[in-house]
Amino acid sequence: MLFMPHNFLLVWLVQLLSVGVLGGGIYILYEWYEQELVGMSYLVIGLAMVLWSFIGRFISLPLLRRPGSEEPKFTRSKTVERLRRPDGSILQVEFYGPEDGQPIIMSHGWGPNSTVWYYAKRQLSDSFRVIVWDLPGLGKSSSSKNKDYSLEKYARDLEAIIAITGDKPVILLGHSMGGMIILTFCRLFPQHLGSRVASLILVDTTYTNPVKTCIFSGLIRKLQKPLLEPLLYITIVLSPILWLMTWLSYLNGSLYISVELSGFTGTETRGQLNFAAILSALGSPGVLARGTLAMFNYEETKTLATINVPVLVVCGASDIATKPVASDRMKAELPQAELVTINPGGHMALMEQNQRFAQAVSAFCSACGNSGVSP
Repeated sequence: MLFMPHNFLLVWLVQLLSVGVLGGGIYILYEWYEQELVGMSYLVIGLAMVLWSFIGRFISLPLLRRPGSEEPKFTRSKTVERLRRPDGSILQVEFYGPEDGQPIIMSHGWGPNSTVWYYAKRQLSDSFRVIVWDLPGLGKSSSSKNKDYSLEKYARDLEAIIAITGDKPVILLGHSMGGMIILTFCRLFPQHLGSRVASLILVDTTYTNPVKTCIFSGLIRKLQKPLLEPLLYITIVLSPILWLMTWLSYLNGSLYISVELSGFTGTETRGQLNFAAILSALGSPGVLARGTLAMFNYEETKTLATINVPVLVVCGASDIATKPVASDRMKAELPQAELVTINPGGHMALMEQNQRFAQAVSAFCSACGNSGVSP
């Protein structure tokens, strides 16, 4: 699941619900023990609520989704470079595929880490030099010492990664916040476009503050200042407690609901849903809150017209985090752009419809003069 402004309130609701179920179960058991509640039915109800809090996922997951033939795994490469940055952060950069292949640098969204590219790494690394990295504060990349979570900081990190990929021009691929980082990079380093950067692939992303292009954007924009921002600052302060609440919601299975609603369309497999849920629980709530606050300052609408390299825009037809209208706007304003809509597909179409996603990437790279592969 991607940690975005539109689903932040849902995350809080799921966590509070999880605590409520566990607390309610413990309270009922205590009152039954003290004989304030009389009858075996209260014992059964209390035990059921407590047990559900810790093993509910084993019941809900099989009911929600079918098993798949190839479920995602937390795989990492043995070819790794640890890139130390001036701000004190250390970037985990991993390499897959032939060293002489066309390099594709993949930037993931906010919430998961680079293992979210499980299918893309398998399906594209036969011919491409696939390079993935963990955004600072997530996965195996450490946060900056100055607590800088701005899009500009991540764009400078991306430039540093490009510098270690060799002389061949790279393709930049970004999903969700990863796409925002790429557009910020284009504003900060326009001299690299056409020389160090051959083309861009923007996946389920936006060009402006994401509250403006998500579902219920009118309501969420009104809630940003009075509710969302204060809750995000509270999340930073209470990060350890909220992290425990997140894992509790994973154990009882309620986290699957928020992951399903925010990222998928119902065609995902059991393993894909569980994989996305674990990814969403791994990130520190404090880190995720800081990055989400940084997104509120994001604005790259004017940058679109200045990008002079081929761009592929990919969106899920049912994406609610960055609605398809955002992709339509980017397609219209980018000088050299084509749009691929994946239907059915939501914000996590790169996982749910992974073969179609890899095919779109390969076809675009082939049209740009690069060798493609068939997933």
